[in-house]
Amino acid sequence: MQTQSVTQTQPDFAAIKARQQQTWASGDYAVIGTTLQLVGESLCEALDLKPGSAVLDVAAGNGNATLAAARRTCDVVSTDYVPALLERGRARASAEGLDVRFEQADAENLPFPDASFDVVLSTFGVMFTPNQERAAAELARVCKKDGRIGLANWTPDSFIGGLFKLIGRYLPPPAGVSSPLLWGTEERLRELFPGHELAAQRRQYVFRFRSPRHWLDTFRTYYGPTHKAFAALDASKQASLAEDVLELIGRHNRRADTMVVPSDYLEAIITLR
Repeated sequence: MQTQSVTQTQPDFAAIKARQQQTWASGDYAVIGTTLQLVGESLCEALDLKPGSAVLDVAAGNGNATLAAARRTCDVVSTDYVPALLERGRARASAEGLDVRFEQADAENLPFPDASFDVVLSTFGVMFTPNQERAAAELARVCKKDGRIGLANWTPDSFIGGLFKLIGRYLPPPAGVSSPLLWGTEERLRELFPGHELAAQRRQYVFRFRSPRHWLDTFRTYYGPTHKAFAALDASKQASLAEDVLELIGRHNRRADTMVVPSDYLEAIITLR
């Protein structure tokens, strides 16, 4: 009897990344990103950044962690694969008189020599790369020995984690690609950065909007993943998704008259050994 061998097909990471780039370029993430500035400040304080340190911000969006590090007089390079977001970060740095270098770059293929930076940062950015192992290896490669990698990643059980799981019910993610929410767990970070020292703690970012509908309208218009999700559905499913999102907000909302919703994230510092 002949047996058939089964070949495990690898995901087409290049195609997936191209679609993701289109997603994050849609809407206007800077409108959302600016509201998350506190996370970058908190991460830079947790890292106790030394003035003059060489700092790289990966998947920087419109530059929250970038600006936080630059305000602490570090030498900062800010990278993202969406040029429009780099332009928004550049405008913010210019408005504050901060000297920052901006460069388009793929988090899975960083254009820098080994051991170039004292500190590597990413807030709600690198967690969305399709090839997680490759991205983690790149962060470690460009960071100096005894240098630190600082991350802020949404946790699986957070409000935003629930949002992504909800979207996944309407639009299943690509086969073979690990959930970005795994970056919000210590277990996964230990897998991605083996042999290095990890210190992590859960923190909360609080979304404050005039109403649940205000939040939904804002994210539906400006936040790439929700913007693309709604655009891909017919009118009936759009209405159903909107109802489900409002129900999700209702489960987390701390205020009946507005919207005050906390969302947990993992603040992690990896020291390279």
